[in-house]
Amino acid sequence: MTATSDLGAHRLASPDLLRSAFRRHAAGVAVITARGETGPVGFTATSLTSVSADPPMLSFSVSAGSSSWPAISGADHVGIHILGEHQSDLAATFARSGADRFAAPTSWREGPKGVPVLDGVLAWLVCRVVSLVPAAGNRIVLAEVALGDPTGTGRPLLYHQGRFTALRD
Repeated sequence: MTATSDLGAHRLASPDLLRSAFRRHAAGVAVITARGETGPVGFTATSLTSVSADPPMLSFSVSAGSSSWPAISGADHVGIHILGEHQSDLAATFARSGADRFAAPTSWREGPKGVPVLDGVLAWLVCRVVSLVPAAGNRIVLAEVALGDPTGTGRPLLYHQGRFTALRD
């Protein structure tokens, strides 16, 4: 057995404990989009996870109180966009409450199934929503990949210690 750190320094479960622990976890940054009744919607997510390769399925989390939730909850398809390190401003725009996320300088087009597709990303996927799973005040969205384009160039954008950052060599 190896020596461990002082277990007497532990903290009881709390929102602050979870936030503090996950600040140390570097996560890839994605933007999730959908077609809403009054236009496109989207938000920045670091909760994107591969669920299965066969069938190709992924998941992400969205707050049930977010402005994007009504469109996501009613969408048959969503867009998943993996951001590059050159897109921290785009990530910040889609993370900011009340921002006009699809106005210039955001460059996008209507993609397959009417899903808004962002330009210049490392990869994008159009996914069919399979299930919405309640989880506290959030919903975990399970979605099956229908089609996409993984050919963007560059390195991934990461979120770490409360800010957007890039890989270091």
